[in-house]
This record gives sequence, structure tokens and C-alpha cells, in this order.
Amino acid sequence: MLLAAGVYPDFIGAIADVTRFKFKKRSLVTLAAVVASAGLAILLLAGVVKDLVVYHRWIMYSLFIGLTLGGLPLVWRMAKPATTSTWIGAVFGFIGMAMLALAQQAGGAGEAAGPPGALIMFLAGMAGASAMILPGVSGGYLLLVMGVYVPLLAGIHAFKDGLKAADTSVLLEVGMQVILPVGLGVVLGVAFVSNLLNWCMERYRHATLGVLLGLLVGAVVGLWPFQKGVPPKVGEIFKGQTVTAETLLTIEPEKYPTVFFNPEPSHIVGAVLLVVLGFLCTVGIAKFGERKDEIKNEIKNEKQNEVKAVSDDTP
Repeated sequence: MLLAAGVYPDFIGAIADVTRFKFKKRSLVTLAAVVASAGLAILLLAGVVKDLVVYHRWIMYSLFIGLTLGGLPLVWRMAKPATTSTWIGAVFGFIGMAMLALAQQAGGAGEAAGPPGALIMFLAGMAGASAMILPGVSGGYLLLVMGVYVPLLAGIHAFKDGLKAADTSVLLEVGMQVILPVGLGVVLGVAFVSNLLNWCMERYRHATLGVLLGLLVGAVVGLWPFQKGVPPKVGEIFKGQTVTAETLLTIEPEKYPTVFFNPEPSHIVGAVLLVVLGFLCTVGIAKFGERKDEIKNEIKNEKQNEVKAVSDDTP
């Protein structure tokens, strides 16, 4: 979305400046605006999005597919003209993302015996931050395939409720288990990946953009929309423990294992429409970003022409 909105180059440049201890006013303002708006959106929408994913998974996954694929034209324009290294990078990127998605669907990351630990949350923060830096790659998707998307949103929502109730025990618990490790992961991920991406783009531009294209297309593999959470049955082993009638009542819907279901025609039509809607949202923001860049270039050219006219009139 940063790329689509036309602020991606400024954002990357601002991170590069700050991580090299160059505290320019423009860079600080850019980072402050992005961080503040992202933080506000997380605090206000974490609980809503968590519930939507838990109770309306196929709807949200369909929308995520469209939002993800909407980044494809953006990265493709950056990658043209495609070379052999672009296609090789795209193949490796696709295979890597597809394997990650299939591992998650097979029960890898999402079936850990217990809630995600601080280390997993730290890695989740790094993954989310890395995706924010990589144009077109969805951070939410990476968190989904790591099995921490819903727990992370639930933790943020609980932290917000703790703030409202001034409950220090909740704030301390969620802060140490979720907020602190994720925050550290985000900071280190942004600093490391932004500089690594700059280095790769300078030296291996076509291959790097090819990998990004492959990641985008491969991401769709893990977002098959027709799946839902189902409660475990009494007697089954769930997260290392045998489910009883009493423990079943304590398992929250957000922790239910997911299964695929056979969609009805209405599901298929709805999914297609939502994919198109998500795609158009990203493309629409990209058009806005392009218009913003055009206006900036027009203003820049006008100023240059004014300076040239003044210099020509000077005897």
C-alpha cells in the first residue's frame, strides 16, 4: 500500500537515513506519519479484523487474495523489461512462498502446542516489518502462514482493553508476551531489510524484483478461501491435550483448527467478487499514488522553468 500510495521511495529513504543516524526533518516526518497512522489503525481495528477472520474466514481470505494480487502490476512495472534473472528469481520466490503456505496448511506453524511464545512473536514482528519493506508482499499473509495472525490481533485487542480498564496485570502480560517482542522484531526487521533491499536493488535489481513477483503469486497458494474453523471433538488430541467436555468449553473460536469445505455456488461467486474488489482497491490506491507523483513532477518542472526564466532575463 505504501508503494501504491506513492510514498514508498520516501519511506525507504527515511528508514535508510535514520538507521545511518542521519536525522533529517523530512525523514522523521515521513516515518512519524506512517508509524502513527499504522499504530492508530492497529489499535482501532485489531479486534474487528480478528473477529472477521475467525467467523468469516472465506470472506476475508478472498479479500486478502485480491489485495495481494493488486500489488502484482506495481512490481511488474518496476521489473520491466524482464530478463532471465527476473524469471529465475520469480520461480524461486514462488516455490519458497508456496512451500511455506503448504507447510502451514499441513499443520506446521498453526498447530504449535500452545500459544505462540516470545521468540515466535519476535520473528513475526520481523516478518511483518520485512513485508512492509518489500513492495507488494503482504505482512498479514506472512503472519497468517506463521500461525500468529489471529493471536497477534487478539493480543493487541486485549492490550487495548487493558488500557481502558487500567488493568496492569493484563498490560504486563500482553506487553511482555506480544507487544515487546513484536515491537523489537519490527524495529530490527525494518532496519535490516530496508538496507538489504537497497543493496540488492542496486546490484541485482532484476533478480530481486523477480523474487518479489514470485512471492506475490505464491502467496495466493496459502489463501485458499474455502476453509473454516471447527471446534475439536471430545476425545481428540488438541495442542497436546485430550479434549474433554469441560475443556472444550474453554477453547476460544480463534484457536479452532481450520478445515477445507466444499463451497456452494454463492460462496464461489462471492469469493470472485471479493477478489476483484480487493484487487481494485490496491490498483485504485496505485492510481492515486501515480497522480500524486505526476503533480509533484509538474510542480518541480514549473519551479525549474521559473528559475530558468529568471536566469534568462538576467543581463
